[in-house]
Amino acid sequence: MITAAVLLGVVAVVLAVAALCERLGWSTPLVLVVVGAALGAVPGVPELRLEPELVLTGLLPPLLYAAAVQLSLVDLRRDVTGVVLLSVGAVVVTTAAVGGAVALALPAVGLAAAFALGAVVAPPDAVAATAVARRIGMPRRLTRLLEGESLVNDATALALLAAASGALVGSVSAGAVALDFAVLVVVGVAVGAVVGLALSWVRARLDDAVMVTVVSLGAPFAAYLAAEEAHGSGVLAVVTTGLLLARSSARLRSATSRVVETTTWKTIAFLLENGAFLLIGLQLPGLLEAVADSGRSAGSAVGFCLLVLAVTVVVRVLLLLVAAAVSRAVPRLASGGTRWSTGEALVVGWAGMRGVVTLAAAFAVPATAPELPLLQLAAFAVVAGTLLVQGLTLPVLVRRLGLRGPDAAEDALAEAVLLEGAARAGLQRLDALVAGGDAAAPPVVDQLRGRARARVDAAWERLGPAEEERTTPSAEYRRLRLLMLAAEREAILDARRSGGYDDLVLRSALAQLDLEESLVDRAHRSSEHGAASGPTAGGRASEPLVGAAVPTPACEHLERAPRTRRFEDTSVCGACVREGTSWVHLRGCLECGVVSCCDSSPSQHATAHWRETGHPVMRSVEVGEAWRWCYAHEVAD
Repeated sequence: MITAAVLLGVVAVVLAVAALCERLGWSTPLVLVVVGAALGAVPGVPELRLEPELVLTGLLPPLLYAAAVQLSLVDLRRDVTGVVLLSVGAVVVTTAAVGGAVALALPAVGLAAAFALGAVVAPPDAVAATAVARRIGMPRRLTRLLEGESLVNDATALALLAAASGALVGSVSAGAVALDFAVLVVVGVAVGAVVGLALSWVRARLDDAVMVTVVSLGAPFAAYLAAEEAHGSGVLAVVTTGLLLARSSARLRSATSRVVETTTWKTIAFLLENGAFLLIGLQLPGLLEAVADSGRSAGSAVGFCLLVLAVTVVVRVLLLLVAAAVSRAVPRLASGGTRWSTGEALVVGWAGMRGVVTLAAAFAVPATAPELPLLQLAAFAVVAGTLLVQGLTLPVLVRRLGLRGPDAAEDALAEAVLLEGAARAGLQRLDALVAGGDAAAPPVVDQLRGRARARVDAAWERLGPAEEERTTPSAEYRRLRLLMLAAEREAILDARRSGGYDDLVLRSALAQLDLEESLVDRAHRSSEHGAASGPTAGGRASEPLVGAAVPTPACEHLERAPRTRRFEDTSVCGACVREGTSWVHLRGCLECGVVSCCDSSPSQHATAHWRETGHPVMRSVEVGEAWRWCYAHEVAD
């Protein structure tokens, strides 16, 4: 029984370890497992056993849902070949390899129990892998592949475990296993689709943010339980529901609903993910005691665990290397974007860290299995071993192979281009309303135009040098607005202390300030992240930002224009110097070489140069940047 005090202790440890890891740059899942194992050995610490029902029904659905709502259906379709290979092929091969190795090494276990252990250790947990991947800057395509794999591989492993468990108490055939798996997939996806579409319809008719969030909180459990009741895969049902609700969330009536729902799920995922890794570590003392009670020597137990760990790791890596070679030799088999280099295949294979589902599945193996304590200890060894060995060495492997992670500057350029197009669409709608007489007074229209332009300018400003080097208008706005909001909040708090206003009125006023401050602060943190991670601040100033992340429409001007040319003095805007004004960022004309200031600058000389000369293409001349912009078609590359 988990008491309130124990639950509070788990949350406190998770918060403390996560805060420490964030400060020191360590991997939180790895440290939590070690801390959990150490705490489990402390006298007086209550024993918390991972009950399979608790994990598979209580933890797994919300964790799967939280991951599914973050995954794009477009990305999933693009990587479908790789996802199927990893989530089905790799799980089946690993199950067979581990089962065969265990049966040969320990014949007394029997084939059924051996294959049950293989199914238990087969599915990697992407929470640990992606936590490390994002921290070390693994290529985003590989991170998405690991996330997509984690949404489906549990279903494959649990189906194989059910078949092996059935063999322990009866008999099964290969045909029956295949048929059962097909039924699990079809029924699970169908139930998930029905639940997802039904809840999407319900959410679309709700205006209250709390009600919308409550619907999403119940969604994973509704999908999982309904699918399991219909003898389908609860895992696939949750994933399908999550993908459908994520796709429909942009159509919610209230933006506040989206903000509240996103924040709520981030909090839930943080607690469940990290709490699960702490619970994994806490299982070690009980497992060691059970193995000791079974009479098995420490040496034989360690050797068996190392064998299972080695086979689990090596088989996945070899499978991925073979798949990469085949994808290069036979390109038509690499549909869906799955064409890996040897280095990418090695990284994906090495990123197969196991997690809480593996340990919960180990406790779900029937008690009739021979050497059950040893099998459960081996499952723990695979979880802890992959987390510690692979988790600690994965960053080194990625650096040695020279795999390039996400470029914050390229992301910033793509975001700026996207917002530019969105703002253009909004302004066109405003122009149509004004032309049709369905608009407010001119001052209101000017305010709307200015606000739309300011948001886009702020996105372009993040492409330049760090704010510590040069203060941009958006940075100055944030600084001054935050100071104003602090004064406004203090004034409301003074009014509350005076007792002259109703508390509901005071809370509403404070909530409005909090919402605006959160938006301002979010933009500030996004700007800091781009500055810290981009080429100009990351020590890679010699690598020009070409904008590979930006989908560029056909533009004859960009096709004809050179990538660079000899410019005037790239440290100043000549027109600003003559006028005595200042500039923010500098752009160079690729036709005549004139250097002018950007649209965030007071005088906007680059735009003026385009209007005066008709020279359509300019290039950023900021250090480390080489992206181009066509004024005629308003596209970048």
